[in-house]
Amino acid sequence: MPKLKSKRSAVKRFRMTGTGKIKAGRTNKRHNLHHKQPKRKAQLRGNMILALVDEKHLKKALPYGLPK
Repeated sequence: MPKLKSKRSAVKRFRMTGTGKIKAGRTNKRHNLHHKQPKRKAQLRGNMILALVDEKHLKKALPYGLPK
């Protein structure tokens, strides 16, 4: 059976934590930041941990998992 291909865009966007959870960057912080309130911009800092529902979709796109 041939090897499965992983979605390369998903490999670049997500990382695994040490406990096996998947972390991703936050959305809505690329441009037009001068329209956003300072509180909103502060809340967008850092990364987020994906929900279990989203992890199931991602595991189909990444048959061999993510790098640490």
